[in-house]
Amino acid sequence: MLKVLVVEDEEFIRRGFVYTTDWLKMNCAVCAEASDGEEGLAKILELKPDIVITDIKMPGMTGLQMIEAAEKQGAQFCSIILSSYSDFEYAKTSIKLGVLEYILKPVDETELAQAISRARNVIEKKQTSDKSTQNLLKLPEFPLASENYYVNETVKYIQKEYKTKLTIEALAGHLDVSVSYLSRKIKQVTNQTFLELLNSYRIIKAAELLKTGRYRVYEVSEMAGFSDCKYFCTVFKKYTGFSPSALVN
Repeated sequence: MLKVLVVEDEEFIRRGFVYTTDWLKMNCAVCAEASDGEEGLAKILELKPDIVITDIKMPGMTGLQMIEAAEKQGAQFCSIILSSYSDFEYAKTSIKLGVLEYILKPVDETELAQAISRARNVIEKKQTSDKSTQNLLKLPEFPLASENYYVNETVKYIQKEYKTKLTIEALAGHLDVSVSYLSRKIKQVTNQTFLELLNSYRIIKAAELLKTGRYRVYEVSEMAGFSDCKYFCTVFKKYTGFSPSALVN
């Protein structure tokens, strides 16, 4: 059953839409309502609905601004726009944001059912694609141990401190060796640089977090030790061949 979030600032219209529509017939359930874009955004990020049905013009954040803000934070859903305004500019913006349907009020239930059916097809295709992505995903190799003392200490250091700002200079100081000597040993034994080892481990941990579906991309970026989300996405794709959002459920 698909989870639906309804965002509409006019309470009479919102309640009427929520309580008179035969959601069960469409194999859907309304998981929440919101009276404006800010509240809608919070509920999208909290509840992760499959479908968001929203008005465009609302006080403060508009429906389109809400959709854009949610997508920037890694939320994935099908969006259906409800509006009394048959404005071409709104329609163009909707298309740019990937809005699935643009329906004018008053809503015809047959038209809504058709939109829900199309949304279901999109969602099912994406779920199939996500499973395929996870099966194809190849994570970087990270040495679990080494006979070389310095490399072994480097591995343990990264595993323990990967969430923090690590530098080979700090590690070399801790091991009481020069940076050049430590760099040379790491490269000689693992065929990777210190930064490559660090990024490898961070990407492995990031993939584990993304697969749970509990966190947004920018949250995983921080939790895996990357201070910049854009850089994280670049590194993740370099190491795995996929963008982080491909693993978000």
